[in-house]
Amino acid sequence: MLENMEKMLTRAKEGKYAIAQFNINNLEWTRFILEECQVCQTPVILGVSEGAAKYMGGYKTVVGMVKNLMEYLKITIPVAIHLDHASSYESCVDAIDAGFTSVMIDASKETLEKNIEISKRVVEYAHPKGVTVEGEIGHVGGSEDGVVGGILYAEVEDCVTYVNATGIDFLAPALGSVHGPYHGDPVLAFDRMEEIKEKTNLPLVLHGGSGIYDEQIRKAISCGIAKLNINTELQQAWTKGVREKLASDTEVYDPRKVIKAGEENMKKAVHEKVELLGSMGVLEHI
Repeated sequence: MLENMEKMLTRAKEGKYAIAQFNINNLEWTRFILEECQVCQTPVILGVSEGAAKYMGGYKTVVGMVKNLMEYLKITIPVAIHLDHASSYESCVDAIDAGFTSVMIDASKETLEKNIEISKRVVEYAHPKGVTVEGEIGHVGGSEDGVVGGILYAEVEDCVTYVNATGIDFLAPALGSVHGPYHGDPVLAFDRMEEIKEKTNLPLVLHGGSGIYDEQIRKAISCGIAKLNINTELQQAWTKGVREKLASDTEVYDPRKVIKAGEENMKKAVHEKVELLGSMGVLEHI
């Protein structure tokens, strides 16, 4: 069933496990993720970036695709469609109006005052429509930034001010993770993470979940992380399967067979991540 992230992340926070956000890029990826999460009996968040939404034909196309796949595949687990790193209030409004159940407004590169102003507008539009809102403080760097370069670490008091002033539902504080592959070892600020958890009392979100060591993820969950975003790891797993297929079968030309070649690797990656996060089978006890 389609729902926002409130129940799934509140339960995760209380149960000391985390829910995966797996970013989708096409119909096949969406199908693979939904099927495997149904097997795992875990809620799932389908993350959609602005770029991916454009690639797939717009927000309405994405919502229609997910709804129809869920019906066709008889998916019964809770599923959220979440706009990832929206660059503007207008983008959030468009996604909400199209049927997204959750949005992330990323005004983290703005001043704190401007970030609050934009995020508060999104919350005021989203909440009456039953849509949850994630916001970011600090700046999560990209792979081109390296492990520390490009990351503006979140300040605890800024997080408290931001949460109280905006009314957001979930907070993504930048605490050492990066988007894309890591160059070196991930360095996460666990003490600050735990302090933010205690002072905001919100489920926390960790971006750049691909490439963080398993023990670091487990520790992050104990420090308040209730949602982990994964994209690069799935891209790498899927691409490996496709490359192997193309290398072993030089006669293949059917795009369905090429795309499906990454299914096994991708589902294995989804399964392993769900198991690591501790959300495997949680729906059996609700």
